[in-house]
Amino acid sequence: MNIRCFPRKFSSALPPLVPLQLPSPMETHLWYILPNEVKSVALLNQYSELLSPCERENVNRMGGDQLKKRALLARALVRTTIARYQTNCQMNPRSLKFRKNIYGKPEIGIDVEGKQRKIKNDIIAFAQRYFSPCEVKLLTAISDSEIQRQEFIKLWTLKEAYVKALGKGFSAVPFKTFTIRFKASTIRCFHLPGNSVSEASEVIVESSDDPKNLPNNWQFALLEVAASHYVAICTEKDKIVGGEANRPMKLTVRKTIPFVEDVCVSGTDAVLVLGGIIEQ
Repeated sequence: MNIRCFPRKFSSALPPLVPLQLPSPMETHLWYILPNEVKSVALLNQYSELLSPCERENVNRMGGDQLKKRALLARALVRTTIARYQTNCQMNPRSLKFRKNIYGKPEIGIDVEGKQRKIKNDIIAFAQRYFSPCEVKLLTAISDSEIQRQEFIKLWTLKEAYVKALGKGFSAVPFKTFTIRFKASTIRCFHLPGNSVSEASEVIVESSDDPKNLPNNWQFALLEVAASHYVAICTEKDKIVGGEANRPMKLTVRKTIPFVEDVCVSGTDAVLVLGGIIEQ
């Protein structure tokens, strides 16, 4: 576990972010922040100063202090993370400008859902409304209500990540038009001596609406992070060097409090791999 700490004296001049090299086409970097670990009002105010007027307005529209805090931390995390990878010159997170696509969403194939998320409706009835018949059949076969709820959330998280990777919203790609499946896959571990072979649970997508979106076009990771959230990542396999099938996604996960502390948690108990072919 690599830990990098910064001075805890907060002033109008924030300490510089540690610059990082852009990940290679084979790599995915995931950064997250735990809201309950950010307690300094002064630091929260400085995060607010990083945001654009429109972002601050959106944060202030949130109902309740906790929702406002989470929205503020989300925008600050996006800005500070992107700023780290501007390697040609040091980038001020405040200077970044964002543009949405025609669907009103940036093209980011990631979704995060709380493990304890409550489903107000009957899960099977809800799944019948939004999920494919194969997914509904899978959930119906689970007799334990708690396991059924967790599997529903995992599927929802993966489906959200896929839709975001397409750069489209829920209305543009209805969840019923594609199916998420888990299948056992034999992979060759290139990072181990002798290129050893091991079994992994691969996540694939089957689209009934767009035959061009073949299962081999996409690669998924499903994680449990900080024992509290499910995280799904979806990337195009075309970006993987050589386009080799079943080559692991090289994943680096970092927990951060921007300008205070960065911790690499890859390969620790803080990050559990639930699905996907992953190398940490």
